[in-house]
Amino acid sequence: MLIAQITDTHVGLPGELTGGVIDTAACLQRCVQRVAALEPAPDLVVLTGDLVDRGSEAEYARLRELLAGLPCPYLLMPGNHDERGAMRRSFADHAYLGGFDEFVQFEHDQGPLRLLALDTVVPGRTHGALCARRLAWLSQRLAEQPRRPTLVLMHHPPFATGIGWMDRYGLLQGAPELAAIVATHPQVERVLCGHLHRPIQARFAGTLASTCPSPAHQIPLELVPAGVERFVLEPPGYQLHRWADGLLVTHTAVIGDWPGPYRFD
Repeated sequence: MLIAQITDTHVGLPGELTGGVIDTAACLQRCVQRVAALEPAPDLVVLTGDLVDRGSEAEYARLRELLAGLPCPYLLMPGNHDERGAMRRSFADHAYLGGFDEFVQFEHDQGPLRLLALDTVVPGRTHGALCARRLAWLSQRLAEQPRRPTLVLMHHPPFATGIGWMDRYGLLQGAPELAAIVATHPQVERVLCGHLHRPIQARFAGTLASTCPSPAHQIPLELVPAGVERFVLEPPGYQLHRWADGLLVTHTAVIGDWPGPYRFD
């Protein structure tokens, strides 16, 4: 079983360049082409938030066109740049987006794995939050199948990274309460997140929490308390999560054309 994770695509309108530098739609197109060429093909693609840049229906329409090239089904989750209503209207055929009350929370069965998606969005703000209702939903779903290997997906990561400005920018309220729930459910194989535009891992509540690179721009690796809000054009990427023989193994894939492969002599 192979699940591809793409995150922080930030698709804008035609002619727009993020920071006046990068065409995020073209970046996503290259990512989709790379995922479509994978052998074996992934069974599922999950997009863990910040799908578009301003949350407009025009941006979501463009996103939908770009994702049409994927070779398998895909699941969408909101991030702080997304707007739930426009997202639901633009992907009306994705019934799971109906969610839990106003939140886009859902469960999805993928072969031997169970996926539980949490909505961390606080409308109009950059930080994330998990309120009592969202956390109660997770606790109830986990209690239903205590032996089923489960992936928890959300946009904002539940740990500090040391990138000072991004930690303040992406603070997740409710992280200790989330940890208390996850710690009592050993079937949680991984907490998969976006938002940080870098591949980062941390031990969390008895499991592993990780973030995924963006197929467009990355956050600089600057482990200082202060810092300037900026991005860097390091190689773009996505992740592949392989489930086999009861083990989840994650590969970070870099998008681009590189010399090789060469044979070892």
